[in-house]
Amino acid sequence: MLIVQKYGGTSVGSLERIENVANRIAKTKSQGNSLVVVVSAMSGETNKLIEYAHHFSKTPSKREMDILLSSGERVTASLLAIALQEMGYKAKAMTGRQAGIRTDNSHTYARIESIDTAFINSCLEEDNIVIVAGFQGINNNGDVTTLGRGGSDLSAVALAGALRADACEIYSDVDGVYTTDPRIEPKAKKLNTISYDEMLELSSLGAKVLQNRSVELAKKMGVKIIAKSSFSDGAGTIITQESEQMEAVLVSGIALDKNQARVSLRDVVDRPGIAAEIFNKLADEQINVDMIIQNASKEETTNLGFTVPYSELEGAKKVIDTFNHDIGGADYDENVCKVSIVGVGMKSHSGIAAKAFSAMADNNINIEMISTSEIKISMIIDEKYGELAVRVLHETYKLDQ
Repeated sequence: MLIVQKYGGTSVGSLERIENVANRIAKTKSQGNSLVVVVSAMSGETNKLIEYAHHFSKTPSKREMDILLSSGERVTASLLAIALQEMGYKAKAMTGRQAGIRTDNSHTYARIESIDTAFINSCLEEDNIVIVAGFQGINNNGDVTTLGRGGSDLSAVALAGALRADACEIYSDVDGVYTTDPRIEPKAKKLNTISYDEMLELSSLGAKVLQNRSVELAKKMGVKIIAKSSFSDGAGTIITQESEQMEAVLVSGIALDKNQARVSLRDVVDRPGIAAEIFNKLADEQINVDMIIQNASKEETTNLGFTVPYSELEGAKKVIDTFNHDIGGADYDENVCKVSIVGVGMKSHSGIAAKAFSAMADNNINIEMISTSEIKISMIIDEKYGELAVRVLHETYKLDQ
């Protein structure tokens, strides 16, 4: 079998942990598998490099930042290769460029355009364990690019797809995907399997197990992902195509996102195009709008409400201030959160929303905004009730069983 393994920053956070990873790789190799291993920088290394850059400049060049930040993964890759060589295995470390990863020209948040696997394949044919520095590639100008936070997941999935690997194992400090955050609900249960779409929703709603771009790419390329822990030998969670068995499960998980803020616009001039102008300007400033509610028009004005990430609220306020002739007033609520129910079973089962709303009402939790999709129901509530809502909904849908 050809297996792609990816190890995150905590898994390679010290020399002892790199040694632990080397032992795990050696065990997989000894079972007769071919291996390509993608690594992140040692935990804390990327933040340290960013601090170094900001010592000299508040706004360092993105091109230079890519060269700087890509070095962390290279350090890990070379150390891991050295450790494996000392154990008697043939191992070869390589950069994203040497691995054939071509990207667009967007520095610090590049997208992978193609992968030339010739060099990797030649190394595998010589029985090497290939160690690739994740999170990076090279553009058509020959410049190093990085793929954004969590980009090593993306590197691993893209390589697994290009190499037609049998599996892509993503190792971190958690042993799989849970029905909700076990720190909030101790009864949370690890899932054996979850669909790409469910994982995409959970990732975008605050679950930190996998980067959502990597799940999206895995679905597109048909790559089976297994989320596992590098600190235990558990089976992990398989992220794969949706199946009838998955559809039989009403709800797969509950997510909580505390990085939320609510914007309420009063007495907005009700003329054609006003909403488009507001949201286009927010988009131009890279502000991500989530839920939107517009009330019925009254006396040629309307009220408009929407949510943005809390971290982007100040930027949203500046945009809204430019519409002061079209808006009567604006209120901002920073003390909200979003709780979401996710499950492909929602497609074929009715009454799921009603059950959630009743459970919230029974616990005196007021729902301020609601958004739904085919497999998701999201609710904006007061932040102080967020963790209670997660436990209530987890119990309501019997996710501990």
